[in-house]
Amino acid sequence: MPLIRPSRDEDIRAITAIYAHHVLHGTGTFETEPPGTSDMAARRADVQSKGLPYLVAEQDGKILGFAYGNWFKPRPAYRYSVEDSIYLAPDLQRKGLGRALLAELLARCEAAGIRKVMAIVGDSANAGSVGVHLALGFRQVGIIESCGWKFGAWRDIVIMQKTLGPGDTEPPSEPSAS
Repeated sequence: MPLIRPSRDEDIRAITAIYAHHVLHGTGTFETEPPGTSDMAARRADVQSKGLPYLVAEQDGKILGFAYGNWFKPRPAYRYSVEDSIYLAPDLQRKGLGRALLAELLARCEAAGIRKVMAIVGDSANAGSVGVHLALGFRQVGIIESCGWKFGAWRDIVIMQKTLGPGDTEPPSEPSAS
């Protein structure tokens, strides 16, 4: 199994290439133009500045995928809730890598004091993403129908959630940097 570790500056080119593939060929993201390396570096820096995890899967020096959590919404009351994002190199889907990345992301989010993780899955036909989230204990809480237009068709989003740690049973402690 590949090494899952915090991302580094030198990973940005590979992260950008993986994401560009999904922008150009997939419906998991509703972006339609791939961002450049400087944009992806800025996005990564934003996540890290909040003390949230931004991980990569690496094997033999090659980046195979990445995952991160970012605030679900920017307002302070949401500081215990993140939205996850996971992207894999196109030839590595359905081999357990997404599950491994998501499991590690969840563990690191919980260690940082996060109590709720949301998945906003682009395209209700995205069985791989829905399936990996279900396998790791997420539950579907809604579908917003026909809210994105990509590749000449309306696309839904599937909203999923998972509670971490003690959930609703204890008052929160402030999220910490990971």
